[in-house]
Amino acid sequence: MENKDSYLETSKAERSMWLMKCPGLVSRSLKTPQLSSFSSSSSPSPSQAVAKVILSIDPCVSNDDNDSSSQFTMELVGTETGDVPKRYSMDMTKDFVPMSVFSETSQGKLSVEGKIINKFDMRPHDENIENYGKLCRERTNKYMNKSRQIQVIDNDNGTHMRPMPGMIIAAVFNEKKKVPTKTSDTKRTRRDRGEMEHIMFKLFERQPTWTLRQLIQETDQPEQFLKDILKDLCVYNNKGTNQGSYELKPEYKKASEDTNP
Repeated sequence: MENKDSYLETSKAERSMWLMKCPGLVSRSLKTPQLSSFSSSSSPSPSQAVAKVILSIDPCVSNDDNDSSSQFTMELVGTETGDVPKRYSMDMTKDFVPMSVFSETSQGKLSVEGKIINKFDMRPHDENIENYGKLCRERTNKYMNKSRQIQVIDNDNGTHMRPMPGMIIAAVFNEKKKVPTKTSDTKRTRRDRGEMEHIMFKLFERQPTWTLRQLIQETDQPEQFLKDILKDLCVYNNKGTNQGSYELKPEYKKASEDTNP
């Protein structure tokens, strides 16, 4: 490649990294430095810690079961977190699809920053679960209550409220284009069962296969009534050239041929 920026930098590809899934309010707290922790004369440093991870190991658990003996907890460092819980449990898992972390500079240079060795799912600590639930309910209520505003119209002569001629013409035009509804099955009168079977045999003498929609148009009978008759007299073609159509059962085909030599 001629452009050096087209290469992928892999010098840090084997560096171990963690992947953490955290609630949105925690993510916002981590991105926003706590200004109260800095003096008014100094500016926040990019390396300033915003949280700390505590690893607790139970010495009573055997070393073979490392996952159950180790417990991870995160605490937000800032003191001005408001109602945001400061303490969170981190559930670790190693059973995930292998992943790597990539970065891209403003000049378009791509780099591999490392590979994921542990994945964490963050949840509020037991001591903060009640406050976290309260925050979630308040957030839900906030988005459910739509704010309404009253605006005073300077031009109060009713021009904006008056229907325009184009609007009236469009409404009349739409009414003309309404498609009449089809007659429902309740308005179709059912024939006698024996009479309908005779009609069905005559139709199948005319052509060997019929679709349900064609039979409804020919007989003007309710759809369910025709389905019941077809179930007794015909077989349904699920595949082949006549897929989706009905034809007489073999025994009725033979009887029809015997009566019409």
